[in-house]
Amino acid sequence: MADAATAAPDVQEARARRLQWRMLAGFLAGLLAGLAVHYGAPGAAWVDTVVTYVTGPLGQIFLRLLFMLVIPLLVSALIVGVAEMGEMRALKSVGVRTLFYTVFVSAISVAISLALVNLLQPGAGVDPALARSLMAEGAEGAKAITDRAVEAKTGMDAIVAIVPSNFFTAMGQDDVLAVMFFALFFGIGLMLVRTSQTETLKTAIEGVFEVVMKLIGLVIQLAPIAIFCFMFNLAAQFGWDLIARLSAYVGVVLLALGLQMFLVFPLILRTLAKKSPLAFFRQTQEAFVMAFATASSNATLPTSLRVAHDQLRLPDRVARFVLTIGATANQNGTAMFEGVTVIFLAQFFGIDLTLQQQFFVMLVCILGGIGTAGVPAGSLPVIALILASVGVPPEGIGLILGVDRFLDMCRTTLNVVGDLVAATVVSAGLKDPPAG
Repeated sequence: MADAATAAPDVQEARARRLQWRMLAGFLAGLLAGLAVHYGAPGAAWVDTVVTYVTGPLGQIFLRLLFMLVIPLLVSALIVGVAEMGEMRALKSVGVRTLFYTVFVSAISVAISLALVNLLQPGAGVDPALARSLMAEGAEGAKAITDRAVEAKTGMDAIVAIVPSNFFTAMGQDDVLAVMFFALFFGIGLMLVRTSQTETLKTAIEGVFEVVMKLIGLVIQLAPIAIFCFMFNLAAQFGWDLIARLSAYVGVVLLALGLQMFLVFPLILRTLAKKSPLAFFRQTQEAFVMAFATASSNATLPTSLRVAHDQLRLPDRVARFVLTIGATANQNGTAMFEGVTVIFLAQFFGIDLTLQQQFFVMLVCILGGIGTAGVPAGSLPVIALILASVGVPPEGIGLILGVDRFLDMCRTTLNVVGDLVAATVVSAGLKDPPAG
């Protein structure tokens, strides 16, 4: 029996390693094939046909399958994670740790991004003629984003909207914050009421979680094909040209993300979690490959939960709570991207933001990183709102739309890694046995 028990994790680990290699192979094959098509057959009509009718739909079907399962996963994982705390004291301990960590690390990330963009001034050197052409190309997309930003709730309305008047309506509208509030509230109720009936209900919700994770496991097997499609579409349509044309802006964003990933996170892991950064990055590589390919924290959540359990060996109740909350509320990469983009566009339009205005930008970016939807391009309406509030023309967002997909992939990777770092840090001070 002992041999069988030890063999099962070994088999799962071998399967996970094979999937990682297949995902990496899909990523590289898609990138190389896309670049070959972009430079070998520029402007060919058949490329648009392949993207429109083959690789585009395949990638979207994969994402839709994941999004179809994400809401049931969020609800069941958060309810069970809260209920398993056992008492309010434990929930308060984990919740307060998570909140303080999120605000503290988000503040560090935004401060880094604002310091870099002010120091390097990427918006000051953009060629006006190039900028006009880029804004013209992105005019339609920019208008759609600014329209969404006008419709978005702000201030007190946004706070009130976190509490859903109808849970099922919130699910139907993909209002993740409202869904999470209900799940958190329901989990507290399940923790406080301890009867045989509530134990049965908790077991049933655990069953939903296990079924959803199994289904997601089946969908994830399609990840190498989907990743190939994502990378092929990106490289075939844009090559390296767009990134080169906005290289200063892209470089500042990547430098900011890199400092957070390879300087701030390792320091946090070493000091607060007593964890080797090299071991951490080795154990979480499957999650950040998935994050980079899908550009969605929500779509990567199932992979993050599995990595937290199988590789990092974190307590399930902590990992489920921190990672489900973190998929929406702990987005360091998004906060950094918003900060750099707002100041970059202000520099481009020749608008000098005062220290007070930049502090306002920093504060809104921290809150935006907490409340932004964990889906591709979810931060763009927030940026449009910030631009309008500091007197920068929101339509300037059209300038960066061409490179947003690539930068979205990069910042999502940081978001997901940041969630796993948060779960590791929060778990470090608890006395739970490891998962598994």
